Amino acid sequence: MIYLKTEEDLEKMRAAATLVSRTLGEVAKWVTPGVTTRQLDNVAREFILDNGGRPACLGYGGFPGTLCIEINETIVHGFPSGRTLVEGDIIGVDTVVELDGFNGDMCYTFPVGEIAPEVRALCETTKESLAIGIEAAHEGRRIGDISNAIQTFCEGRGYTVVREMCGHGIGKKMHEDPEVPNYGRRGTGPILRRGMTIAIEPMINLGSRNIVIEPDGWQCRTRDRKPSAHYEHTIAIHPEGPEVLTTFEYVREALGDRFI
Repeated sequence: MIYLKTEEDLEKMRAAATLVSRTLGEVAKWVTPGVTTRQLDNVAREFILDNGGRPACLGYGGFPGTLCIEINETIVHGFPSGRTLVEGDIIGVDTVVELDGFNGDMCYTFPVGEIAPEVRALCETTKESLAIGIEAAHEGRRIGDISNAIQTFCEGRGYTVVREMCGHGIGKKMHEDPEVPNYGRRGTGPILRRGMTIAIEPMINLGSRNIVIEPDGWQCRTRDRKPSAHYEHTIAIHPEGPEVLTTFEYVREALGDRFI
């Protein structure tokens, strides 16, 4: 079932989205060679709790961290660990914050120091495809219009689109209907209606689109172990156009000229 939000609901979602955006801005200050992903997870958890929120990923279905950590070939759902970041890595940091009964969801893929030009281009294209997908999210259109916009743009640049993982509705629950794939046909899927809130999150690979789910049932990587990038915003559908509830501005402030 798709839940349409009232204006009161949307105010709460804006607050949750702001907190998750600020959280990734805080994490951004620590993304540097020599830092472990567990340290990043601790930073995020403490920041969320100190600001009155709940780290919604922690314990969700048994997930062991506040952050989903996505280093290089990891697409989604990587565990925080003692793994140390090294120069040239990319790390997607995906998390959900619950505040006052509503959730905000966001992901940003960070460069660790200097990264290879082809990897930077992958990140730039994935981030741009998120903006293109959001622009397609107008009232009266369909989910497939978002999906097709992302797929067409990324495949047109020679990248592949992960098909097994997708965006989703969001609100009182982290995951609600509808699913929001990153591939598909225009004019298909549920109609976008005022009050819908969805998380759009392109996951784009440098190599093959084929994936492997690790034996833990969570961690997902590219089969060919080539890099994957992932960016995400939570948005609301309005008659005048999509409202982006999360923001990368806190990440931009923290990274400065390292911002992609």
